[in-house]
Amino acid sequence: MESNRSKSAYSDHLFQFRLVERRKLILSLSITIVVMILEILGGFITNSIALLSDAGHMFTHAFAIGISLLATTIARKPPCHHKTFGLYRAEVLAAFINGLFLIPIVGIIIYEAILRFLNPQDIIGSYMLIVAFIGLGVNITSILILQGSQNNNLNIRSVFYHMIADAASSIGIVIAAFIIISTGLVILDPIVSLGISILIIYWAYGILKESTRILLEMAPKGMNIDTISEDLKVNFPEIIELFDAHLWTIIPDMLIYSVHVKLNNDPIEGNQEELISKINDFLSKYYKIIESTIQIMPKESVEACSI
Repeated sequence: MESNRSKSAYSDHLFQFRLVERRKLILSLSITIVVMILEILGGFITNSIALLSDAGHMFTHAFAIGISLLATTIARKPPCHHKTFGLYRAEVLAAFINGLFLIPIVGIIIYEAILRFLNPQDIIGSYMLIVAFIGLGVNITSILILQGSQNNNLNIRSVFYHMIADAASSIGIVIAAFIIISTGLVILDPIVSLGISILIIYWAYGILKESTRILLEMAPKGMNIDTISEDLKVNFPEIIELFDAHLWTIIPDMLIYSVHVKLNNDPIEGNQEELISKINDFLSKYYKIIESTIQIMPKESVEACSI
């Protein structure tokens, strides 16, 4: 009964956490859409490809938040008979889609920047500077809104990193606008666009790599299943061998572990349940594994299988 209560408490906490995330994402989305419209208008008025590229980045930002909002809503649906883990992986899939979506956007930005290198155009630096400052302020606000939520959620992290990239690109546009106003060096506009593209590629690669690891059910980054097995042997001397061990991630804050265990003797039923409970507590405390399945194998069956 105690295990069931703890799982229920965990689920309640996770659902409440998702609700808080949803509110933050809605606020960030509203701000982002407003700034995106300002940058699109500003880009056409000033003839700045940097502003238009940042507006394109803002669009991907809004798209990313929209996908994340949808995934967060879906992920709050409880498990059922045919969705035994629930729909938490919707968030990981959203992060993966967000990462993929940036690739064609980067291609468009680079293409437009190259055209501007070949055919430089006049830019209204003062208006570009004003809009860039507004974009920077909004990006910083969005970062502060989601600060902390990105630590345990890949979905939120994908949006959070996106915001950091937005803020960095806004800083680049501000600097470029100052120099353009002072020197008329309009070539800086496409150079900043290329810099923004590099940031987007770097961000997308990290999110795609991590989300792919989860979707392929690889062991979490930084965790070694052999290390866990050796640790269990050291802390539970009755364990002789562990085999068929599996460790995977539903979402970054939900680790699942299963293993078959061979003991130095065949314990009676009560002792076996107590040992399994202690192993579960150990894995939860030291490895943050929320659910583990420990299968105690009779010595005879293990020996028969090994022949």
